[in-house]
Amino acid sequence: MEYLTSAECAEKWGISQRRVAVYCKEGRIEGAVIRGKMWLIPEKAKKPDDPRRVRKNNSK
Repeated sequence: MEYLTSAECAEKWGISQRRVAVYCKEGRIEGAVIRGKMWLIPEKAKKPDDPRRVRKNNSK
């Protein structure tokens, strides 16, 4: 299996490297493993949804 670093995934997904690390730490990226201080993410991993984005339902 091929792995990408958090920096490579950040570039691929258009988000910060820190956000990728947070996703990994929270277990939101399936198959991500930590080696020393570096997260390794499977090449075919999908970008998780951003939990900070909340859609408001304006129907009352």
